[in-house]
Amino acid sequence: MRNLLTDIAGIAVGHATDLAAGTGATAILFDEAVTASAVIPGGAPGSRDTAMLEPEMTQQKVNAFVLSGGSAYGLDAAGGVQAWLREHGRGLRMRDALIPVVPQAILFDLLNGGNKDWGRFSPYRDLGWAAAVAAMHSDFALGSVGAGTGATTATVKGGIGSASMKLPQGYTVAAIVAVNAVGAATIGDGPHFWAAPYEIGSEFGGRGLPARFTANLLTPR
Repeated sequence: MRNLLTDIAGIAVGHATDLAAGTGATAILFDEAVTASAVIPGGAPGSRDTAMLEPEMTQQKVNAFVLSGGSAYGLDAAGGVQAWLREHGRGLRMRDALIPVVPQAILFDLLNGGNKDWGRFSPYRDLGWAAAVAAMHSDFALGSVGAGTGATTATVKGGIGSASMKLPQGYTVAAIVAVNAVGAATIGDGPHFWAAPYEIGSEFGGRGLPARFTANLLTPR
C-alpha cells in the first residue's frame, strides 16, 4: 500500500504540468470501464459529462475521469484524454462508433500569476493528452502538479492529494483530490493541519493538533 488511489488495481493516474502558465491537468484512467456516480455541490461548479452520472440516467460506466485547472477553458482537457482512449480502443461501443466516456471537473486558477495569454485556443486538450500518456507510468506525484499546479488555499499552496486504506473486510477505499480551497487548511498561523486527526503515519508531518485553542478555534496558543 502506497497511500495512493492507484493502490486499487486497474487504475492509472497521470499528470501534465505547465509551470509557465501555472496550470495543468490530471487523467485518471481505468483498465476496464467502471460504474460511476457524481454529486455536484457549490454555487459555480464547472464540469463536463457529469449529468449522465446522476442516478436516474442510463449511462452507468466511465473510461476515465479528468481534473484540470483553467476554469471553463480547462474543460478542453477531457477531449485530449478522450482522443488517447479512442486510439487505444477504449470506450463505449455503439455499432461502428467508439465513444470514450470521460467526465471532468475543473478548478479556477486563472489569477495565480501564470501566463494565461495562450492565444486563440487553450492548451488544455494537449495537456489532457499528455496526462493520459503519463498515466502509463506506475506512480504519480502529489502536490503542485497536474490539476493542482495552480491550486491555492487561504494559507498554504494547494495541490493534488491522494490517500487509500484497506478495510478489515478486505476492501480498499481510495481517493484523489485537487485542493483549491477558499478556506484554510491549517489552524491559524501555525503549522497544524485541521485534518490532523485523520493523519496516516506522518503524512502531515506528525504534528497532531495544537495543545490548546482560543475560544474561536482559529488561533493556537
